[in-house]
Amino acid sequence: MSYRIPALNAVRVFEAAARHGSFVKAAAELCVTHGAVSRQVRQLEEGLGVALFERRNRAVFLTAAGESFRHSCAEALRVLEQGAARARRQADAPLRLSCEPTIMMRWLIPRLPAFQADHPDIELLLSAAGGKVDFSSQRIDLALRRDDSGWGLGDHAAEVARECVGPVCAPARLSAAGGDWRGLPLLHADSRPEAWSRWLAAQGESASAEAGRFEHFYLSLQAAEAGLGLAIASVYMAADALALGQLTAPEGFRADGSSYVLLSPRPFDGDARRQAVLEWLRRQMARDLASQPEAGWAAARSDCKHSNNSRSSKRT
Repeated sequence: MSYRIPALNAVRVFEAAARHGSFVKAAAELCVTHGAVSRQVRQLEEGLGVALFERRNRAVFLTAAGESFRHSCAEALRVLEQGAARARRQADAPLRLSCEPTIMMRWLIPRLPAFQADHPDIELLLSAAGGKVDFSSQRIDLALRRDDSGWGLGDHAAEVARECVGPVCAPARLSAAGGDWRGLPLLHADSRPEAWSRWLAAQGESASAEAGRFEHFYLSLQAAEAGLGLAIASVYMAADALALGQLTAPEGFRADGSSYVLLSPRPFDGDARRQAVLEWLRRQMARDLASQPEAGWAAARSDCKHSNNSRSSKRT
């Protein structure tokens, strides 16, 4: 849509001159010369085809058209000022990121200092939640989820990394079993109830004794670190514990068919802060996948390889 409106700078000059009733005072307020104010006003009058001021005895007086236009300009500038203030507040407001508790506790929070160092101008507020996302009721800006959780119509989804899983346990517990994980009891998580059955079926393995069930994924990982048995872990959730020698992955990791996605109620393109969060998450997950020293990771890196040119789509 095309608008036939005067130049904004000319409007600002006219409004100041009309408010002060003086070109000289308007020039002083705007830090320009008297001649510059006079030229801007004359060009505005020529563009509108009507005189806005009467010039008498080196003084200026608003015409009827000028008085009417002054009120319109003052209101328009006030609306623009308010809109600019709202935009600045939105640009400075924190981004609220919803994240599943396990990935938040075991992966995201330990890496927040790196995000703050890379993006000191973006403040992230974290909210622990899983499952379906409702941006309006949950009052969040972004959500990190696995793509098997579902999301709302109209939401924009950008893939961050493919999920890769495998069994993990405490190194001492594996050593006590002679290096054979198959005799170890299995630790289950209610938040991923089919994790073990899917992994065992994919590997052609049979189930061992069940050692216990835990409400959340991160609790089963904590139990594995404590030596209670063998848990199915995400490669990302186990990365730090593997690096510290608190866990070992006897079979490495394999893609399970799901992916981590970043969800947004608006497109990532054109929103520099949302795009920055997305690209940072991609880099961090790719780096964690590539940096692990254990031999079993070679297959995982190949199987779970992810390109930063992943899909970004809108759910329809």
